[in-house]
Amino acid sequence: MGKSKQRDVRSVNGGGSNKVRVAVGLIVLAFIAGFVALVLVDRSQRAAKEPPSGVETFDVGPAGKHTEGSVSYAQNPPAGGEHNPVWQNQGFYEEQVRNENAVHTLEHGGVWITYRPDLSQDQKDKLRNMIEGQDCLVASPYPDLPEATPIVASAWGAQMRFKDADDPDLQQFIQYYRKGPQTPEPGAPCTGGIGSPS
Repeated sequence: MGKSKQRDVRSVNGGGSNKVRVAVGLIVLAFIAGFVALVLVDRSQRAAKEPPSGVETFDVGPAGKHTEGSVSYAQNPPAGGEHNPVWQNQGFYEEQVRNENAVHTLEHGGVWITYRPDLSQDQKDKLRNMIEGQDCLVASPYPDLPEATPIVASAWGAQMRFKDADDPDLQQFIQYYRKGPQTPEPGAPCTGGIGSPS
C-alpha cells in the first residue's frame, strides 16, 4: 500500500507541473499576441499621421463659395474650390456624379475616389468594399483618367493617382485625409445631400 500511495502522489505532482507549464505557455502566448497587435496598431496610427509620399497639394481657394452653375476646375478631377450648395452623399456610385456636388463633400472632410469607367470589375469591387459603410467616402466613375493611373483619390486641396486599388498608399491617403487637418468644415455631414449610391 505504501508504494500505491507514493505513485498517486507522483502522478498528482506530475499533473500539477503540466498545468503550470500550460498556464505559463498561455501567458507567454497572450503576451506575444498582445505585442504583435500593439505593433500593428502603432504602425497604422503612424501611417495616419502623415500623408503618403507623392500627394499633390493645391491652393483651391477659400471654402464656403457656393454656386448653382457649372465650375471650370484647375484639377481634373477637382480637388476643391467653388461648389454646389448641396453635397454628394457618401457611398459607391456606378454612374458619374457632378463635380460641384462631390467638391462640396470634400469641403466636409470627404475623400472622393474617382475611377476609369472601364476599370475591371475586380478593382471596382475592391473600391466598393473600401467605401461602403464608411463615413465621408465617395467613389464614382470619371471620364478621361489615364490608363496608367485609373484611380484618383482627392481631398480638399490634395490629390494622388494610383495604378490599382491594392496600393497601400490609397488606404493611407484615406486614413490621413478623411476628416483630416485640411477639412474646411469639420463635423459637417456626408449624408443628407444628393445622390443614391449603387
